[in-house]
Amino acid sequence: MSDDSGGQTPTTKAGAGAGTANPEPATHAGTAGAGAGAPGGRRLSPGIVVLSGIVGGTSLTTGALLAVTSLFGYAAGAWVSPEALSPGLIGAAMAGVAPALFTVGRARVWEDVRSLVIPLVIVLVGLFAVSLLNGGTLQAIEGGTLFLALFSLGWVATLGLLALGAVGCLVAQYRTPAGRPGGAPDASAGGVPAVPMPGWSKPPLAVVGSGWFGIGAGLLVFPGFWGALVPWTVNRADAQGLGVWALALGVGVLGALAEDDLTRVRPALRAVPAVVLSGAVVLAVHVRSVDWTSGPGISLLALVTGLFATGVSGQVLLSRAMRGSAARPANDPGGLGPVGPSGGNGGRATTDSRR
Repeated sequence: MSDDSGGQTPTTKAGAGAGTANPEPATHAGTAGAGAGAPGGRRLSPGIVVLSGIVGGTSLTTGALLAVTSLFGYAAGAWVSPEALSPGLIGAAMAGVAPALFTVGRARVWEDVRSLVIPLVIVLVGLFAVSLLNGGTLQAIEGGTLFLALFSLGWVATLGLLALGAVGCLVAQYRTPAGRPGGAPDASAGGVPAVPMPGWSKPPLAVVGSGWFGIGAGLLVFPGFWGALVPWTVNRADAQGLGVWALALGVGVLGALAEDDLTRVRPALRAVPAVVLSGAVVLAVHVRSVDWTSGPGISLLALVTGLFATGVSGQVLLSRAMRGSAARPANDPGGLGPVGPSGGNGGRATTDSRR
């Protein structure tokens, strides 16, 4: 093209940041320097933040009650259980996920927390449905102690309200428009992941997620058959209650695999090790109640180990990527400018040679 600059200062082209002397690097929500600009994606609904805080507080107190009483050999669940292990594991999972729920409010877009919130909705709706389907075994119906009878009634009432609220908040969330908080749409939403998962991690992640999803679906839909395969004594309500949590864990792991971005699954990565460790404490106390030498016992050990490795390795990989991002200069001295949104020349800085 002809030279029309007329002796003006050379123009730097850097994708969408053309014409700026020192363009700020575009960042992904949740990565270092995310405050430089508004993140792309669907704005996080206030209802999701409120719901997560309420459920977090309820899960921490109720789950701790179930887990601690189980450690002392008491089955203090909402329904009558043949052993203290099953309600203890349900309580441990509730208490373990609570700290991660308190961090949902730190996110700015829905995509950063959906891998945690969607399994949460599954747990709330699923446990409420299980409680209704097995209403005849509730402590209040079976004639348990006054405390357990009142606890079971409060369990059903609270779960019903939370499940209804969770569904409503999820619907409201998906009706929230996508785009920047200021209202302008962001073309980079759903674009290149900030911290993509390594290729080697995806096959084992798919195996772990599919295993938990399959076992959870089996226990929930066919508790009579799959409940007999649990390596300790369970009844129908126990099998379905454990199945709800297994299904939610499977959905969370497979959802993280679909996200393919460690920054998007950070809240879920915080929850997984805590859930596994709290459940491991209950299993350790009731180690004699579990048939570890059976096929289901070995499978359980493998799935729990895989789930723990998933959470820990994900946090390690994300921490390394964050440290590398903080240490990397904003402008590559080799000639590559900051990575910008899709469009332009992909973020490569070029200078018009015909000046």
